[in-house]
Amino acid sequence: MNYKTITCTIAAIFTFVSLASCGQSKTGTESGKEPAATTGKKALVCYFSATGTTADAAKRVAELTGGTLHEITPEKPYSDADLDWRDSLSRSYVEMHDFSIRPAVTDSLPDLSGYDVICLGYPNWWNTCPTVINTFIEKNQDKLKGKTILPFMTSGGGDIEQSIADLRKNYPELTFGAGLLMNDATDTQITDWINSK
Repeated sequence: MNYKTITCTIAAIFTFVSLASCGQSKTGTESGKEPAATTGKKALVCYFSATGTTADAAKRVAELTGGTLHEITPEKPYSDADLDWRDSLSRSYVEMHDFSIRPAVTDSLPDLSGYDVICLGYPNWWNTCPTVINTFIEKNQDKLKGKTILPFMTSGGGDIEQSIADLRKNYPELTFGAGLLMNDATDTQITDWINSK
C-alpha cells in the first residue's frame, strides 16, 4: 500500500467518524437536548391553528417531548375574513360570542391508551380558547377521561389563565394540568411544563 492510498484511507475514516459524531449529537432537538419522552412520558400534541402560528408551536412541543402531532381540523377552514375580530359579523366573532356554537371538525383521535399526557394547543381568541376546541373536547370526551390535559396557547396579547379556568369550569370531569403560554417559552420551560403532571 503506497503513501497516497494510506493517506486517503485515513482521511476517509476520519470523515466517517466525524459525520457519525455529528449525527449522534442531534438527538431530541437541534440544541442536542434529549426529548422529555426519555423520562418515560409519551405525549400526544393536539392543536388547532388558524394561521400557522400555533402549528409551529405544536411542532416545537412535539420535537422537545418526542410527542406525536395531531391537528384539530375544522370542517370548514377559516378565511382571513372569518378571522377579522373587529368585524362583529365575522365567523370567529359570532362563534366566540355564542357559546352554543360548535364548529364541525373532521379529525378523530386515535386510541389514547399509550399516551401519558395530552398537550392541547390553541391561539388566544377573546382571551380564551377558540370554540372549535370545545367541539374537539366534546367529540372526544370519553377518550380524554382519565388523561392529564396540558393546555398551551399562542397569543398576540393576554395570557393563558382565563382559557384554563374556562376549560376547567366547562369540563369538570376532565383533568387539566398546568398551562403554558408559548410566547418566548424556552426549551427548558417547555420540558418542565410537560413534566409538571
